[in-house]
Amino acid sequence: MTDKDRADTPLIVWFRRDLRLDDHPMLAAAAATGRPLIPVFIADRAVTDIGAAARWRYGEAIGSFAARLKDRGTRLILRRGAALPVLLELLDETGAGGVWWTRLYDPLSRDRDSEIKDTLKSKDFEARSFPGHTLVEPWEIETKAGDPYKVYSPFFRALDEKGVAQPCEAPDDLNPPDRWPESEDLADWDLGAAMKRGADIVAKHAIVGEEAARKRLENFLDGPVLDYKDDRDFPAKPAVSGLSENLTYGEIGPRRVWHAAKVHTGKGGTHFRKELAWRDFAHHLMFHFPQLLESNWREEWDDFPWRQDNKDAERWRRGMTGEPFVDAGLREMYVTGTMHNRVRMVVASYLTKHLTTHWKIGMEWFADCLIDWDPASNAMGWQWVAGSGPDAAPYFRVFNPETQAEKFDKTEEYRKRFIAELSDDPGEEALDYFKAVPRAWKLDAKADYPERMIALSKGREAALEAYDSLKKS
Repeated sequence: MTDKDRADTPLIVWFRRDLRLDDHPMLAAAAATGRPLIPVFIADRAVTDIGAAARWRYGEAIGSFAARLKDRGTRLILRRGAALPVLLELLDETGAGGVWWTRLYDPLSRDRDSEIKDTLKSKDFEARSFPGHTLVEPWEIETKAGDPYKVYSPFFRALDEKGVAQPCEAPDDLNPPDRWPESEDLADWDLGAAMKRGADIVAKHAIVGEEAARKRLENFLDGPVLDYKDDRDFPAKPAVSGLSENLTYGEIGPRRVWHAAKVHTGKGGTHFRKELAWRDFAHHLMFHFPQLLESNWREEWDDFPWRQDNKDAERWRRGMTGEPFVDAGLREMYVTGTMHNRVRMVVASYLTKHLTTHWKIGMEWFADCLIDWDPASNAMGWQWVAGSGPDAAPYFRVFNPETQAEKFDKTEEYRKRFIAELSDDPGEEALDYFKAVPRAWKLDAKADYPERMIALSKGREAALEAYDSLKKS
């Protein structure tokens, strides 16, 4: 089929983690063709096999986007199953001439998309992929030697010097087809099933959809961004944007966020853009070094005497370590679906260093509990703290939960917000933790707060001894 022949056929626009209209290169290009567009979302393994909280939040994002398309006079077709056969079936049903989508960079998506593109082209269908999930494509930033970056600071300088393309506006018209294929019902997918009673708790905190994401950005740039660099490490302060949740599902485009923040030329705006670029750095590394998701970046760490899953790790998961700053973070994640970034580092350090437990144990728990879960950022963050990753914090840097709390939560506001046992009159969020956790855990808000699992000095010494033995070997 020639391009001229295809010009009259419908086009399937396949949405994944790009559930928005604004700053959407694929959708803008598709709308510009004037062809009838058939928006499609497929629940394949990339959706059904992710963690409980992320899967629930994905369902919320899909529902919000479907409603947004309906308001624009079109609809979102939902199908379940492996993507390739589903797309071939839709092409046959609709007479569409091809499929367009936004690129993703994790190994599962890349393998799937390569197979789909090769198969569709071999059958004389269009198969085009577009940027939009990151600020720049992972292969567009490279060292002078033509290699991928392995250290963040020069990566950011190169990205900032290269520049980020301006965001495109939402298309004015989304031309619907004359006839629609059948669609499944989102409710039948039951994407929140694994959340059980925790879904209603987390739902109080999720900010869902494109319009809400844009408002969230506006609110952040109206004030908090000015003091972002100084205040972002204090978890009790409303100092961060919260946009990681929306970026995860593509409810807002990263280029839109970058250029909106660039107007703020002070240290707050600059530092915020650096954090946005850190997300790109994670995807850059995952693209070039996909083993980041599964194994130690630094191979010498394969000999480190990590503990596998253990009873101490289970107490850590339940937010019952006896370290208030650590427990507050883990309970915040269970109640809100997110965790403050400073606290994430302390929580991860405690597991991998004081409890010498493998970073993959923590990474997997975060993947199950975070609504802003991102495979690249989650893996890189855990390896960075553990010491086994790229541009990692040195292993001997052991975050002390007590001193971190004294520095960043001096008034105990954050800890008491999420730990009921520390207050005579605990608030809603502290009590919600006990409403959200599995009943099998048998946790009671009126029980005494647990004793410390391990003396902090003892945990640090054990971690450093293990590290010294690794260096000697």
